[in-house]
This record gives sequence, C-alpha cells and structure tokens, in this order.
Amino acid sequence: MSRFGTGALGRVVRSGVGRRRVQTVVIAVAVMMAVASAVVAGSLMVATNAPFDHAFAKQHGAHITAQFDPAKASTAQLKDTGQLDGVTASAGPFPSTIIHPTGPGGGHFPALTLVGRSDPHGDVDDLDLKSGRWAAKPGEVVVSASFAGPDIKPGFTMQTSDAVDSPTLTVVGLAVSAGKSADVWATPGQVRALASEDSPVTSQMLYRFDSAGTKEQITANRKKLAAAVPADALLGTESWLDTKRAADQGAAATIPFLIAFGVLGIVMSVIIVGSVVSGAVGTSLRRIGILKAIGFTPREVIRAYVAQALIPAGVGIALGVVLGNLLAVPLLEDTESVYGTASLSVAWWVDLVVPAAALLIVGIAALAPALRAGRLRTVEAIAVGRAPRTGRGQWAHRAAGRLPLPRAVTYGLASPFAHPVRTTAMLLAVAFGTVAATFAVGLTSSLNAVGKAQDPEDRAAVTAISGVPSGEGGGPRAGEGGPKLPSADPAKVRAAIEAQPGTASYYGMSQADVTVAGISGSVEATFYQGDSRPGSYEMISGHWITGAGQVVVPTRFLERTGTKIGDTVRVTLGKDTQTLRIIGEAFDGSNDGLSVRADIASFAAAQPQVFQIEVEPGVSPAEYAQKLAAVVKPLGGDVMANSPSEQENMILILNAMAVLLTLMLVSVAGLGVLNSVVLDTRERVHDLGVCKALGMSPRQTMSLVFASVAGIGLFGGLIGVPAGFALHGFVLPVMGHAAGTDLPPSVLEVYETPQLVLLGLAGIAIALLGALLPAGWAARTRTATALRTE
Repeated sequence: MSRFGTGALGRVVRSGVGRRRVQTVVIAVAVMMAVASAVVAGSLMVATNAPFDHAFAKQHGAHITAQFDPAKASTAQLKDTGQLDGVTASAGPFPSTIIHPTGPGGGHFPALTLVGRSDPHGDVDDLDLKSGRWAAKPGEVVVSASFAGPDIKPGFTMQTSDAVDSPTLTVVGLAVSAGKSADVWATPGQVRALASEDSPVTSQMLYRFDSAGTKEQITANRKKLAAAVPADALLGTESWLDTKRAADQGAAATIPFLIAFGVLGIVMSVIIVGSVVSGAVGTSLRRIGILKAIGFTPREVIRAYVAQALIPAGVGIALGVVLGNLLAVPLLEDTESVYGTASLSVAWWVDLVVPAAALLIVGIAALAPALRAGRLRTVEAIAVGRAPRTGRGQWAHRAAGRLPLPRAVTYGLASPFAHPVRTTAMLLAVAFGTVAATFAVGLTSSLNAVGKAQDPEDRAAVTAISGVPSGEGGGPRAGEGGPKLPSADPAKVRAAIEAQPGTASYYGMSQADVTVAGISGSVEATFYQGDSRPGSYEMISGHWITGAGQVVVPTRFLERTGTKIGDTVRVTLGKDTQTLRIIGEAFDGSNDGLSVRADIASFAAAQPQVFQIEVEPGVSPAEYAQKLAAVVKPLGGDVMANSPSEQENMILILNAMAVLLTLMLVSVAGLGVLNSVVLDTRERVHDLGVCKALGMSPRQTMSLVFASVAGIGLFGGLIGVPAGFALHGFVLPVMGHAAGTDLPPSVLEVYETPQLVLLGLAGIAIALLGALLPAGWAARTRTATALRTE
C-alpha cells in the first residue's frame, strides 16, 4: 500500500472524510471553537501578563515624576538635574496645575492634573496618541484614554470649573501615559493661563534612572533631586513602582478566570474529537475488516482514521485562528484603555502555539480509537459489522418498559445503554457545557457584585463640601502644590442640609493621613459622622462602624500588621494617638489596601470635610443640589449632584469574555451531542423503519430520539451544576487573592436555588438542541427507505 496522500490509503481517507459529512463538520466546528476560544484566552493572558511593564518600556516611562516650585527652581536649574549621576534620560520642565472641570450637563469631574506639552513624544513618557490629534492652540486639550467613554471623546467640551465665566476646553485627542504622568494635556500657554491662586503652576520633570527597581533606590534618587535644587523647591514626587503595583494587581486577577475557561475548552475538544473518531470506528467495523482483508496493514488503518480526524481539524484550526483574532481585537482594544497599554494585538506566537497544540491534542484524541481499529481482527470485524454486542442494554429496555410512559419514550430512554462509551462521551460533553454555563453565570454575578460594592460613598445623590478651617486636625489632604479646598463651618453646612426640604438622610466624611503602629509611612484614614451605613463597604467578616473606638480595615492591612478582628491598633492623627479596636474586615482595595475607617468621634480634632446626602423619592438631585448650593456657597462650601456610578471597564470586559467563551463551549457541547445522536440514528435506521411500519408517527419518532438524550442531559446537568458551582468557589477567591483581598459573601454567594435549578435544566436543553436535527431527519425518513438500509 502507498503512503498517505496518494494511492489506496489516500482514497480511503478522502472517502471517509467525504462520506461522514456530519462527523467531519462536527470535528471542524468543535476544533474551530476550541481554537478560537484558546486564541482569545491566550491573547488576553499575554495582554494581562505584566501589561504595565510592556507599555512602560515601550513608552520609556518616567521612574520618577517630580513637581517643583518654579519660584524657587529656574528652568535652567531643572534641566541641569537631567545631568545628575544615575539619570539616564529626562524631560521637562512642563507647566502643571490642577483643574476641577464640569461637563455640559453640570456634572463634576474629579480634580484633574493638567500638564502643558507641545508634543506628545519625548525621551521620557513618549505618549501614545490613541485617537484624534495633539492640542495645538488655546482651548484644546488631550485627555487620558482612561477617561474615554461614550461621551468623552474628540469633540467633547467641558468647563474648567463651575464658575459662569470659566473657559471652555474642547477634547481633540485621547492619549495613553503608562506612567500616569497627567490626566489632561494642553499647550504650555494654556496651562499657565488656567493657573490661579488656588491652583498655582508647578514645574513637572520626568526622569529615568539606571537603578530604580526598588523602593530604596527610588528614595535615593529622590534625595539626589532634592539636593540638586534650592531648599523646598521639590514639592513632591511620584514613583513608577506605585503605579506598577496598582496595574499588576488588576491584571493578576484575570489570569485564573482565563485559565479556567482555557482548560474547559481543551478538555471539551478532547472529548468531542475522541468521541467522533471512536464513533467512526464503531460504525465502520465491517469496513475496517474489508480493508484488512484486501491487504491494509494495522498501521495503515491507524493512519487512515487519525488522518480522517486531522483533515477537518486542520480546517477548523485555520478558521479558529481567524475567528479568534477577530474576536480578540475588540477585547484587546478595551484592555488597552483599562491597563493603559499601547497598541495591543494578538501575539504572533499565540497564532503559532495554539494551532500546533490543537493539532497535537486532536492527534492524541484520535489515536486511541484508531489503535482499536488497528487491533481488530479481520474475521471479527467483518462478522460483527455495525451491530452492537448481543444483549447489550437489554436490561435497560426491560426496566424502561415497566415505566408508565409511551413505548417510543421508553425505547428512547433505554437506547443509550447499547453504546456505553459513546454515551459517556455525550454525558461528559453535556456536563462540561453545563459547567461552563454555571461558572459563567456565577462569575458575571460576582463581577457585577464587585462593581456595586466599590466606592460606596459614590452612591450618594448629592455631595456637599465644607472643609475645615486651616490648622485644625483632620483637615483636607490637599496635594502638594494642589488647590485649597473650601473652608466652611461644618456645623453650619450640616444645619443647612437638615433645613433643606427633600433631605432623606446624610452623613459626614473626613479624610486625613495618619500613622499606624507597625506600618511605616502614612496610612489613609476616613472618618465618618452620623449614620454612615448607606456608604458602608461590603464586609468580609465582622461588622461596620457603630461608634467611637472602632476601626474597619481591608484584608491587606490585616496581613501587613499581622492582626485580626478583635485586636487593637494605635492610630495617630496629628498629636492625637488613640487605640482603636478592629471590628470588621472591609472589601476595600483603595490606597493599596492600607487604609483605616473609623468614627469621627474617635478623634476630637477631626471634623467632616464632605457630607453625602440622600434625597427623598421624587426629588431631583440636580435641583436639590442647586437649592442647597445657594445656601452653602455663601458659607464657603460647595454642593454638587453626583452622576450614577458606572461599572469599571475591566468588569465589563470580563463579563463580555465570560459570555463569549461560554457560548463557544456550550456550542461545542451541542455539537458533541449532535454527532452521537447522528451515529445512533444511522445505526438504528432499520429499526426505525420497522417501528414506522408498525405505525409509529413522525412525532413519536422525534419523541424517541429526544428521549434517548433527555436522560443524558438530565444527568449531565446534575453533574455539571455542582462542578460549575465548585469551580466558581475555587476561582473567585484565587482572583481576589491575586488582587490582594479576600471577598465578601455578597460576591461569593451569588447563586440562588431557582437559578441552580434552571442551570440544571440547561443540560437537558443542550442535549435536546443537539438532537434536534437528527430527530427531524429520523422523522422525515420514509419507511421504505429505512427498511432497505442495512
């Protein structure tokens, strides 16, 4: 016999591929889906593998972003700092200030750092202009791509403040700075024109050093900069390590999620391909015997059946790579904006490794049933033919016959027991499809719960800003060189809120830097006044603040200090040191997980800076804020209506990935059922003809076929739902730990009993949908045609 490709063996392979069209299509589509999902998952894993490092290196990001006082350090002096020992590159000085812009609808943005640059490119912080163009004249700005959205895009306009005569700025471009050097960029002249007494101009310098990989090296480099300029000229610095840590934590959380879906896709592709080839061998025993009788060796038979799997698999792999790249592009574009990376695309080696791995997996999956074909003895194969073993599954027919069900249904219920191997493969396909659906439902519910749990203080309808007189403890933490916050009497602001019609509830908040025994450096503290439960964080364990002397902390704080709920910590605000008892572990990742939240009464000097207000039903927050502002602004404060918070982009991306990958896996599971039912139906076509001759109607024929998979779907759902539930319970805590926090019950306990019941029925739905086409074919088959088929 000739080798594969020509001659008799080549004709056998081509004939098998063309004759078994359903199996060929199933293998091609199943492998296409598996490869597409692997390309998507692999691409996103590459994108989320140290995305900050890749973007930072490409943009020559600044190791230190420094702010200088231009009145104490001249431009020449600042440029000379770029020649210091250890400095490999520098850029600047760029004028910088802080703005508090408002949108067209009056909505307030957070304080934004505005930097003046005439060009996006440079030796340090070489910005990636994602859309639009660079600001070229007054009134034009470029906004960080992290703020991009349906509204904020080129052409969007905003006021520099809520003052009536404040200048209008038009967004002309979106840019990415991996090192987060600024929020908004404009021409240098525009920045100087927008400076004010409250927001003075500072000089920004960007530096790269030959040694900046540790906190100690950053500290040493900062000391060099401070020593090179006049005293007090260096206002503050920002380290790239802080930005990197925040970015890496967000990226690390996605890896377990992608691995889970990747493993599910690989396992399902092995099951489907193995099932298809096994079915091809099982339905071709007589053909195998004939091939051996005319001179085919066992090795040639093995090669023939492996090749019959590899040919459609090759087509599926090629289509899967194309589909995976098409699906990955929009997800990668969203990931760019989330991680601040530049020009993400599918890595070239992903398009090589995934197809190679898929081809190897298909070959291995096809080899086992092909070896069975090679080992069959010629006489045995010809004698047995396509018929199942005598007596196999007869006990099931006898047991099913006792059920009070129509005969067509009981016949279908017992049919799977005639082919236990094929039935097992179908059961596994349905089970894994149900696992994917259950896991995806739980994952999306958990991610939505995470989005709702973040930044609870933003849930308030209206925010009133008071601030406190300068010099008092717990005052506003204005950034170095930043603007001065309002300085109204908190008691008067509180009285105005209570007197304002439409007030439903409110609580006060104050933020300050404190020191905590056992932690070097400062820790961010938030103090609450009044009933703060509307703004409480989700609790992992313990409970929210109920009075003075209590403190709530995040997971990382407990790990860093080696404490637990019930222990005490010493917290110092100014000169006031208090011992507070830890009464709760909060789901809070702000400030790198090193923060404390306590009652404002714990520190005598602390006073509220802002009040978060809920309005009564039917009251417009915007109108309420306008009326309250008329009273508060003359006191020196401010009032603003808050826009409804939106879910973070990363949560939306993970939701989209979960839905996409789940649809792929469920589709593959349905194809596995389709292939098995086609094999069963073709094997029993003569029996179906006899049944039709005895009076079985087309509807009863479809009932028979559906009944043959209904039990498998039921058991697949019963297996898949608990497995998906367990997978969710394993993956979610791993994602949380990768992000540096435990997860609260509201994020973990997301399944409800009716939901689990419906997911269990999903197994039956997958099985019935997979059997729909062969059931229709069986019902349409004419009796005479079926009886002539052997």
